[in-house]
Amino acid sequence: MSNQFPTPPPLPRVVRVPAASFLKRQNPAVRYLLIAVGLILLAGGGWALWKWQSLHTGMPKLPNDVAELWDMAREPAIEFVDAEGRTLAVRGPRYGRAIDVKTLPRHVPQAFIAAEDKRFYEHDGADEAAIVRAAAANTMAGETVSGASTITQQVVKNLILDSRQTMQRKAQEITLARQLEKEMTKDEILSLYLNRIYFGSGLYGIDAASRFYFGKPPEMMTIAEAALLAALPKAPSKLNLRDNLAGAKDRQNYVLREMRDMKFITRAEETAAREAEITIITPPTYDPQLGYVLDVAAEQAARILPRVPGDAVVTLSIDAKLQSRIQTHMSERMAKDGAKLKATQAAAIVMGRNGRVAALVGGVDYRASPFNRATQAKRQPGSSFKPFVYALALEDGYSPYDVFNDRPISIGKWNPVNYNGEFLGPMTLSEAMTRSTNTVAAELGNESNPARVAELAKRFGIKSEMKPFPSMALGSQEVNLWEITGAYGTFQTGGKLVEPWLVAKITDTRGKVYYEHPDTEGPRVYAADYAADMNAMLTRVVNASFGTGAAARIKGGWTVAGKTGTSQDWRDAWFIGFTSAYVGGIWIGNDDDSAMSKVTGGGLPADLWSDIMEFAHEGLTPAPLIGAELAVQISPEAEDRIAFYRGMSQAFAAAGGRRIQAASAGGDLIRQGE
Repeated sequence: MSNQFPTPPPLPRVVRVPAASFLKRQNPAVRYLLIAVGLILLAGGGWALWKWQSLHTGMPKLPNDVAELWDMAREPAIEFVDAEGRTLAVRGPRYGRAIDVKTLPRHVPQAFIAAEDKRFYEHDGADEAAIVRAAAANTMAGETVSGASTITQQVVKNLILDSRQTMQRKAQEITLARQLEKEMTKDEILSLYLNRIYFGSGLYGIDAASRFYFGKPPEMMTIAEAALLAALPKAPSKLNLRDNLAGAKDRQNYVLREMRDMKFITRAEETAAREAEITIITPPTYDPQLGYVLDVAAEQAARILPRVPGDAVVTLSIDAKLQSRIQTHMSERMAKDGAKLKATQAAAIVMGRNGRVAALVGGVDYRASPFNRATQAKRQPGSSFKPFVYALALEDGYSPYDVFNDRPISIGKWNPVNYNGEFLGPMTLSEAMTRSTNTVAAELGNESNPARVAELAKRFGIKSEMKPFPSMALGSQEVNLWEITGAYGTFQTGGKLVEPWLVAKITDTRGKVYYEHPDTEGPRVYAADYAADMNAMLTRVVNASFGTGAAARIKGGWTVAGKTGTSQDWRDAWFIGFTSAYVGGIWIGNDDDSAMSKVTGGGLPADLWSDIMEFAHEGLTPAPLIGAELAVQISPEAEDRIAFYRGMSQAFAAAGGRRIQAASAGGDLIRQGE
């Protein structure tokens, strides 16, 4: 059978001619020209290779884990929120919550694509067509009027490189952008961009911008709002929506037109968005007096975590409404009543049974003085320290109804006296606590050993250094309000350690939890039966007719226990107390340690304590306080009889020159009153 197709002609034979032979056959002029061209090409290639390498000299690398890009080039910031997630304050730039592009309405990311990178889903990180268009536009204009950076390049520039306008930076930007596209999906890159892009006014990320300008999360933005935000990255400061809304609207119109050209929206949607009325909300304001709380919370967060995330979200324990109410009330009372008493400053703490700080006031005005008198100032607590002396006495075997003798005593060269300069003779420990009798507390502390008193105070949560001087029993060693209020919590809980805390949780804007305060009780540091006896005595301080803390009573059926304290020459006045629901502490004094006008703990401090605790207890149902049922309340008639017989006893003792012997209330213990 013959071939169906004709046989093709044979291929011509290729004759290989050596380059040297080829050159030899050329005339000298052509030969030199060819050699020159070759050398030029070789030099040009070498120069291009050298230039390429020099442009990439010192180029940083992408992190091994691209997830680290979320934290790169981030100015540290802390957002403080309450238990409901409401923002209380922001320190540093505001980043907002991390968002995933997949959770947004389509028109939101589309607005940014139309404005910044129309071929985002098509290029490999760099867009050559856009580069050519930008070069042509800039050449015709004689200046830079158009950029060619893709969204991926902007991510690289903002997070890895700097913003210098150089060939080297641009070359590195393109190379790194292409590398990044191999490590992350398009949606991941777009999400990163939307979370880290700067919108002006200290706002980073679309969540922060949407909430700051529109008062809503980005998931709720309209087409008009999305296009308006997409207008900002080009010139975030110039197009600030509160200062230059008209300029931003011009750019918004461009974004809407591009969205329609790209078929993201219809012409009707474009027109509606262009004509839509957009409300820019009043910028959120934060209470400057919260500074006292924020300072302590930031310090606690730094102690809790060795490295606080740059976009930390710290959930605070405070009740924001209660905090504001207490701060305002204290400032007003100090301006009115404190001024009359030559008292210029005050501090307060209110905390729950587990140590949760519901309110913290560090002074009358944070703007005038950010020094925190609740946590930073160490002052003499006076008689408010006595409960720790009595607590140790109970451990040593004493009873609240053991009788001591209130009379002049000497401990070495120290001669403690009572506030009123009088001595009442025999009295129980409970009465001595109620009356805040100095001689009995001094004798108890000396018998127990001041070093052991300091150890018990430390066990209860006092962290300040305490030197074991006998005068410690009367509160001569300095402490701060934070620690002594926390120490009183041990009585309230029936003997369990309570440490005040402000930080409930620490996360980042993506929701990663770094810390959460444990929901556990503190260890037992004091016997429950002794704590009950202590509470019974401290209850009498407030409820007995002769108690120094009567002004601290609160309405609503709540039982209050607590102790007054006044330092020497009326330099410091305290009331620390508790109910079954809250522990609270008040300090009043002057920053220069000058004397007030005879302000005692049972005066303005107890009165203020009553006010702020009534705020804290509003709406709560009273619950019994541990040990309160053990308190023995004496009728006024019985008190009169006690005073009569006490006077007779002192008179007979003085006439006979005898020591006064004191019998225990139970009749089974006789103690020398010396």
